[in-house]
Amino acid sequence: MNVFWLGLMLVFAGGAMQGSFILPQKYMRGWAWEQGWLLYSIAAMIFFPWLLVTLLVPEPGMVYANVGAGVVTRTALFGAGWGVGSVLFGLGVSRVGMALGFAIIISLTAAVGSVVPMAIQQPEKLASTQGLMLMSGLAAVIAGIVLCAKAGSLKETATRGQGYTRGLAICVASGIASPMMNFAFSFGRPIQEEAARLGAGPAVASIAIFAVAISAGFFLNGGYCLYLLRRNRSWQTTPPGARYTLYALVMGFLWLFGMFFYGVGASQLGESGASVGWALFMTVMVLVANFWGLVTGEWKGAPRQSFGYLGAGLAVMIAALVIIATGARA
Repeated sequence: MNVFWLGLMLVFAGGAMQGSFILPQKYMRGWAWEQGWLLYSIAAMIFFPWLLVTLLVPEPGMVYANVGAGVVTRTALFGAGWGVGSVLFGLGVSRVGMALGFAIIISLTAAVGSVVPMAIQQPEKLASTQGLMLMSGLAAVIAGIVLCAKAGSLKETATRGQGYTRGLAICVASGIASPMMNFAFSFGRPIQEEAARLGAGPAVASIAIFAVAISAGFFLNGGYCLYLLRRNRSWQTTPPGARYTLYALVMGFLWLFGMFFYGVGASQLGESGASVGWALFMTVMVLVANFWGLVTGEWKGAPRQSFGYLGAGLAVMIAALVIIATGARA
């Protein structure tokens, strides 16, 4: 198997893992949301990333010392901003389901993460071919969100669900905040370069940035969960059990290694890694999440018309991801 096909398989595997990571939470029925999310956050944002840094980055302490406190601090601050989006992601998906939640949040994250940096750093490019493609992609994402929102509204009306409008707003807010991770990677690039200089493989050196950013995001996730545990007294409900703890660890493993596999796989795709690889990664993520949403009965009892809107919305969003990825490399 040549390097390109290996990279493609890793990208697909990463997307499937990311699209599945929230699934175990559906089976933590004896726990409050904050109980499962706290353990997941510890696994995904502290344990697994620093385990990878320890295993893959030679002399990590020297890496951070050499780049200086300023670079590390900026990276952490943007990671903390992403942490807000992560909390909202968990809350939004718990209200509207995996299918709608992933479609809205991931597509909006891709669009905002591509357009906003250009608008701030290179506003003159907005009128270029690249800028027009990215703006077109953003418009397509908004159209897709409208279609998916209509599908969700029909489903909630038919099944007498509650809290849909609030959940939809939370998903949109998550999609706007989550692209802060892109800024963390941009401002934290010296960390990756220093890790590679000290011997980390080019395909894995970015984990040194990732660990700093998501660990900063953990303080928002962990802090909010602890607040809810105290406010709701949910720490008194069901004590941590081996099975639910394992579910939370699986969530953390799928999320972190999904991103890691994407990074390694995209690096094997050559110049197409940042465009085609990213589009495939996010498309697989959305499709897999929708598959699990349908399999686990999120749309049970929904009218046939809602499936038409959902299918149209997903098609538009997938097209938007392709447009955005192509425009980012134009």
